[in-house]
Amino acid sequence: MYSQGSCSSSIFVKDVDNMLPFNDNSSWNFTAQDGVFKRTTHPIITGTSVLGIVFDKGVMICADTLGSFGSMARFLNCPRVMKVNDQIILGAGGDFADFQYMSAIIEQQIIDEECLNDGFNLKPRSLHCWLTRAMYNRRSKLDPLWNVYVVGGIQDGKPFLGLVDKIGTAFEAPSIATGYGSYLAQPLLRTKVESDPDLSQSEALNLMKHCLRILYYRDARSFPKFTVGIVTSAGVSISDPIEIDSDWTVASLVHSKRS
Repeated sequence: MYSQGSCSSSIFVKDVDNMLPFNDNSSWNFTAQDGVFKRTTHPIITGTSVLGIVFDKGVMICADTLGSFGSMARFLNCPRVMKVNDQIILGAGGDFADFQYMSAIIEQQIIDEECLNDGFNLKPRSLHCWLTRAMYNRRSKLDPLWNVYVVGGIQDGKPFLGLVDKIGTAFEAPSIATGYGSYLAQPLLRTKVESDPDLSQSEALNLMKHCLRILYYRDARSFPKFTVGIVTSAGVSISDPIEIDSDWTVASLVHSKRS
């Protein structure tokens, strides 16, 4: 799945995985300046927090649908939760183009497995492990994929939830929040999970909505519409965009200070 370098397209066959160092005469070295090959360190279209939680029968992952161009709310329909197969869902934050690139590789691997028809399917722990190695590989070549991934699934009848960031750091946890959500939403998720580890699907969804509402109030890069991915032993479902109910009447009470 990752044997042909970091890009499957023939345009990028001679990329960082296969050809180091670059030089000024390289036909693919289209970002070289003054003999220095520049890496992507400033993502263009980005998504913010991804939330994940384990409930009594499965795993739920939520993310809003906003693609931010810097501080501009540029694209309003960029879903960042995808179905991998019948037992895995994947959420991503960070650079949306890098997420599209990685999701294309994963989707192709799923197609290849289905064509083999050997009775074996990709498992959530396997995807989590592969993402860890792939992200660390790109980080080690100083060309990271600017994403944080949340992997959820069912393996051996048990829920699995794990995170992989852009430098290959990975862990598993019953609740996960990325981006600004790691500061505002994770304490709420962790408190609920610790007090009620067997919360139901409806309780998990209500908790997610509460966290997303708080992020919408506090995070300038968030959006009131979000998608929900749910995986249970019965399969995977990805919802259409859902809008959070919000109340901004308090804004009329806010006044700027005058000197």
